[in-house]
Amino acid sequence: MSIEVAEDLQAQFNELNNAAFYILGEGSNTVFLEDYQGTVIKPAFMGIDLEYTETHYRLKVGAGENWHQLVLWCMQHQIYGLENLALIPGTVGAAPIQNIGAYGVEIEQFIYQVDYYDLSEQSHKSLDSQGCEFAYRDSVFKKRLADKVVITSVTFAVPKNWQAVVHYGELKELFELSAIDIFNKVVEVRQSKLPDPAKIGNAGSFFKNPIVSKDLFGKLQQTWPSIPSYPVDTDKVKIPAAWLIDQLGFKGKKIGGIGCHPKQALVLTNDGSGTGEQLLQLARTIKSAVLSEFSIVLENEVRLIGKNGPVIL
Repeated sequence: MSIEVAEDLQAQFNELNNAAFYILGEGSNTVFLEDYQGTVIKPAFMGIDLEYTETHYRLKVGAGENWHQLVLWCMQHQIYGLENLALIPGTVGAAPIQNIGAYGVEIEQFIYQVDYYDLSEQSHKSLDSQGCEFAYRDSVFKKRLADKVVITSVTFAVPKNWQAVVHYGELKELFELSAIDIFNKVVEVRQSKLPDPAKIGNAGSFFKNPIVSKDLFGKLQQTWPSIPSYPVDTDKVKIPAAWLIDQLGFKGKKIGGIGCHPKQALVLTNDGSGTGEQLLQLARTIKSAVLSEFSIVLENEVRLIGKNGPVIL
């Protein structure tokens, strides 16, 4: 069921009469393991409204807009800052839920306000950035407000004083530091590393990059001197999950039609013949092996949905 007008939300949900439902944007971060028995609801609120303040561009964007198309729109209008987040699949409404991020930038840096419809109170509300309780690939919308609200629009505040962020990964190779150069490099790298879901079934990065204590990291370094990390705070570091999985030889491994992509260990693919049970089996095998070898518990970034709703890995 697609909903295009925010004011229609109450009437549409009343029609469900308390039946099970699942809210889905473009489905790029969701895997249906089997046929879902409830109603799938697609928020299709569109539109981009631009305002100017003395220091920022303020964009109010409908939750149904495609994320990458918004980044392109900003590039075309010389509004720079989101270029590191180019080619991330999904909708604008999903961006704050997941607190999407890439190449040293997370969307929380630009969130001014999130507007949503509260299903229990049947009223429209909003939260500022602090109220969204952002964390790494996390927000209040995945916790206290999970499955209780429908995001209708997101307002971004993009600073007019643009600063390049090129300290992460392949962006360090750039000699030119324009936003367009960063955008093009991000697109190039993502297209070279990640399989096109239109050709090979996948939902992008399957696992989150784990955050561990510096004590554990120090112990791991004794066995794995080259283990990469990124500082989080004075007590914790982030370790690339792809590196952990790669060290255990999972690249290219398959269970039935489900495989670990040979170029990017963080991506699990379906050649068209894979089943939900095979996906769970491979993902759980990887998770168990990482725990055994590194004492790290991987968390899935992709949402897994069974016939009755979310499934725990």
